[in-house]
Amino acid sequence: MTRVETIGDCTLYLGDCLEVMPTLGKVDAVVTDPPYGIGWKPLNSVKGALNKRLRPLNFDSIKGDDKPFDPSPLLRWDCIIWGANHFVRSLPDGRWLVWNKLGSFEPFGDPFSDVEIAWFSKKGADRIFSLLWKGVKQGEKTDNGRRYHPNMKPVGLMKWCLGFLPDAQTILDPFMGSGTTGVACVKLGRKFIGIELDEGYFDIACKRIRDAYAQPDFFVERPAPAEQVSMTLTQRGEG
Repeated sequence: MTRVETIGDCTLYLGDCLEVMPTLGKVDAVVTDPPYGIGWKPLNSVKGALNKRLRPLNFDSIKGDDKPFDPSPLLRWDCIIWGANHFVRSLPDGRWLVWNKLGSFEPFGDPFSDVEIAWFSKKGADRIFSLLWKGVKQGEKTDNGRRYHPNMKPVGLMKWCLGFLPDAQTILDPFMGSGTTGVACVKLGRKFIGIELDEGYFDIACKRIRDAYAQPDFFVERPAPAEQVSMTLTQRGEG
């Protein structure tokens, strides 16, 4: 069973992206930060190393964080995929977008990465976005400084990403999380489709996108907000 919320030009699905994506209509591009198998450690043993070499990537591996991530279901669209350095062997040639999380500060010397890296399917020059978002010196914060998701991205970063896709009017995020990509789409007058498996994060994303429509950017021309609609889709074969 899949819950669907329509808020303005945004359509949000609570469900498994592998089940929802084949049902979608027109999508111009994907901008997302997926799970990438950080819990899968195949090199802990000789058997694990052999499995890594022999195990083919498959469509199901997109589901979990305990398996190698397979981006292939997304590659039919133009893509910006964060964390792609963790599964670069599964990607065709493209370009790299780098987020410098230190801004203008010197390295803190903490155990966390100073940058995050995204793969962009369109070839061209690699680019850097600098915005402080680390430790107690975190820069831009959204929702009065609250962070709703452990991998939450700044809205400014996602707006920057969308700038590389000027002709893409409908953006898909199949791993929506707390909805930052959707908020960026609202602020830039784009249509958005988001999919999230966790109901708690889904509800947060709905609220953040609803709030973004309530506080529009004055320089973005967009159609009048559509009425919010809730509905439930029942899978085939169910009564």
